Amino acid sequence: MVHAIATILLAQLAGELAARGLGLPLPGPVLGALFLVGLLAWRGGPGESLERAADGLLSNLSLLFVPAGVGVMLHAGLIGREWLAIAGALLFSTVLTVAVTGLVFRLLSRPPRGDAP
Repeated sequence: MVHAIATILLAQLAGELAARGLGLPLPGPVLGALFLVGLLAWRGGPGESLERAADGLLSNLSLLFVPAGVGVMLHAGLIGREWLAIAGALLFSTVLTVAVTGLVFRLLSRPPRGDAP
């Protein structure tokens, strides 16, 4: 179990070092997750120990929302004063995300040119 958690943390550390060292515009944990996926593809999948460690982390993932909830409660007054701007930003970003996702789907779902149906 310790080996599995160390593997996960070392992948995140490698991502942090690569992102900061190379000045990449990607968060270190995202790059570390890509490194971990590459490692798992090279090894032929996760071992039993890594699966158990990942399941343990995922089962407690909801605990990571506690600080966000505390922050919302701490700044409830500010959120109350700025609700219109927050709602507008959320609405705009949601509509933009749906539109971009739809366009990307349309572009990627087209059959390649030159192929007859």
